[in-house]
Amino acid sequence: MTAANALFEQLRQFDTPTISNALEIVRGTRSISGFTRRGLTASRGGAHAIIGYARTASIRASAPTADAAAEQRAKRLSYYEYVAQQPLPSIAVVQDIDALVGVGAFWGEVNTHVHWGLGCIGAVTNGSMRDLDAMQPEFQCLAGMLSPSHAFVHLVDFGKAVDVFGMNVRDGDIVHADRHGAVAIRPGELEKLPAAIDLMARREKCILDAAKAPGFNVEKLRAAFAAMDQVK
Repeated sequence: MTAANALFEQLRQFDTPTISNALEIVRGTRSISGFTRRGLTASRGGAHAIIGYARTASIRASAPTADAAAEQRAKRLSYYEYVAQQPLPSIAVVQDIDALVGVGAFWGEVNTHVHWGLGCIGAVTNGSMRDLDAMQPEFQCLAGMLSPSHAFVHLVDFGKAVDVFGMNVRDGDIVHADRHGAVAIRPGELEKLPAAIDLMARREKCILDAAKAPGFNVEKLRAAFAAMDQVK
């Protein structure tokens, strides 16, 4: 197991809001970007978080592709090669760029099984998904909506920066996601997250311990805030 994969396994134990808070500590500021800013539907409900290397793509579904069948097949196979490349595991981050977003689902029974077999453990998309009961059971898909049809869905491009509900993701970024949504982790931030999570947990413990104790009041809250400020 690589050092990065060991960190993935460690960070997978935390929910995505915890990772988001830890990134604020790493970056030294809060932000309104770098995470999905709209609710997503999780194909696996309350399943554990996923974390992996971003593989980016864009799709359309409202009209047929202008590519010939052979060109489209070649593009699709090149995309799958991209998804399967090292390092793994990967997470597909797919932006539906249609004016009518989500009219056709890229994610369903076939694509989730294909991606899983290629080392991709999940997907985040502003588009749609379908076949919930027939999806690869371990594959976590977070989608903007459901659709019964795939319409004319086709791959437009891959390997370039995408934006999924305010989360801008580049090839090579790391994505952490669960039923709350997803956050993008830039190169160089990953190894700083465990220490940031530990610091955050020790600070929050001052408040939580006080709030859960008998006789909690504003004076004890004030003292807990003062104690929290001393945690380094």
